[in-house]
Order: sequence, then C-alpha cells, then structure tokens
Amino acid sequence: MEARAYLKHLRISPSKVRIVADLVRGKPVKDALAILKYTPKRASRWLEKVITSAAANAENNMEMDRDSLVVSEIYVDQGPTLKRFHPRQRGQAFPILKKTSHITVVVRERGEG
Repeated sequence: MEARAYLKHLRISPSKVRIVADLVRGKPVKDALAILKYTPKRASRWLEKVITSAAANAENNMEMDRDSLVVSEIYVDQGPTLKRFHPRQRGQAFPILKKTSHITVVVRERGEG
C-alpha cells in the first residue's frame, strides 16, 4: 500500500526543486523531514509540507504506522509557464519565462515492494 500527496503550480523552477528532492528520495520520513529542516533552499519548505501531508494521508486514510514510512518516490514535473515580457530599448521586448512545478510524493511502509 502507498499514500500520495501532490503540490501543484509551485512558483519555483523544477530544476531547483529537483536538487532538494534528490536529497530525501528513499529515506525514512522522519530522516527526510530532519534533512529538509536544515537545508537552506527555498524549495525545502514546500517539500517538507508535501512529505508531511503524504505521511498524514498514510496514517489517517491507510492506517499505516508513521514510524515505518519511507519516501519511496518523489518526483518533480514542470507545470505551466507564465510568460511575461520586459520592455527594452528601441521598442524591443525580451521574454521572461516564470516556470512552475508539480511535486508528487509517494510514501510506503518499510519493507514493501
């Protein structure tokens, strides 16, 4: 059995979030939250919230033991890009692409597939 949690339309570039997500993939939930608490990246706060949510889903909806949960999968996909334009000299306009992320966290009990 597995429990999931999602965060969509996060206004951080997916490449920046993936750096932090790689730190906690495969770790027990307790250790993952401890790592994220002391990681000095903006994405760590949001990943901490999603992992906490997935653990709560597992505990309340699936009746799993919180102490035996492991972050089995965590992946970051690109969401829609907000397109803005910055005016420049002589009537030019340079594009600014503000990227968004979708985060998915899957937790399982230790020892399961």
